[in-house]
Amino acid sequence: MNPAIPLGAAWTSPFAKWGGALSEVSSLELAAAVTRAALEARGLDPAELGSLVLGTTIPQPEAFYGAPSLAAAIGAPGISGPMVAQACATSVLALRVAAEGIRTGSATTTLAVLTDRTSNGPLLVYPRPGAGGGAPGTENWVLDSFARDPGTGQSMLATAEAVAREEGIERAELDDVTALRYSQYAGRPMGADHLVPVVIESRRAAIKLTDDEGVQSSTREQLGALRPAAPNGLHSYGAQTHPADGAAGAIVTSPDRARELAAGAGIVELLGFGQARVEAARMPQAPVPAARRALEAAGLAISDVDLVTTHNPFAVNDVYFARQTGFSLERMNIDGCSLVFGHPQAPTGLRSIVELIAALRRRGGGIGLFTGCAAGDVGAAVVIRVTD
Repeated sequence: MNPAIPLGAAWTSPFAKWGGALSEVSSLELAAAVTRAALEARGLDPAELGSLVLGTTIPQPEAFYGAPSLAAAIGAPGISGPMVAQACATSVLALRVAAEGIRTGSATTTLAVLTDRTSNGPLLVYPRPGAGGGAPGTENWVLDSFARDPGTGQSMLATAEAVAREEGIERAELDDVTALRYSQYAGRPMGADHLVPVVIESRRAAIKLTDDEGVQSSTREQLGALRPAAPNGLHSYGAQTHPADGAAGAIVTSPDRARELAAGAGIVELLGFGQARVEAARMPQAPVPAARRALEAAGLAISDVDLVTTHNPFAVNDVYFARQTGFSLERMNIDGCSLVFGHPQAPTGLRSIVELIAALRRRGGGIGLFTGCAAGDVGAAVVIRVTD
């Protein structure tokens, strides 16, 4: 039995730019607002939920009580479940936890919620009684983590540059794939029902976000004119993603229950998951072995896959994936990707999975693969099948 998502029961908020419309909204408040709206719009009763998986990576006020608090805020005070975090691999991890609960029979109908706010990340203060004068240590949770992997001392950008140079990938190729991703995003279908607007009224000034915020309009010529992000580098600021704020969610249950909840619309089977870690400071390579493991778990080959979406914080990710697998760049991220709309960590992957489901549904179903990298030279992937 493959755990399943009812068609229509996976959603995402628009993503807001760093310092934008959602920069002062707790990611838990955002998750509650988006989840309530998504459940109501789909006629899903919170009382039907049996458990909750909350994926979030950036500490927020009162996050100690994260999952139970969120459950109460969405009208399901009798449920709870684990909170999971693994940087940008969190979405796949949350779906995997939910799927294993269904597969083993320890859960029936599970809500997976992914949420993060990179804006205004916390400054953590750590006691150091043995330091001079007892001075505490500090860590800027977001900025310090982006800037340096403690295991290698390298930034995330440095890993992208290393892979591009070792593979002989030139600046022009990176700009070409970046321009392709922007054109795919610009040509995506409008009015998608999987996009849940953010509406938060309980503030002095109501917050409403109906579309992605902070997406630049970039042509191939504009991208080619940008300076490198690092001295003598290959990636410009246009060829890498930007931090964002957002939330996403999905219902995971048994195939039979998924068909009931979908009311005849079909289901999304979760066929296989994969995770991998590659050589130190080579993060953009990790989606490839992760994808291969997910495909192996599903009993499939890359030739069986109809569409691919990726979390690609750098353009090199997709170039490397295409070279290693032979999968066409044009059949990847056909509605855009995190390189364009940004990444708020935990919900980034689920947004791309939601859009993969929508793209497969438009073509009448098929096999899809999502794969992406995460901090620590890690990759995570999931293979799905949409049957309409």
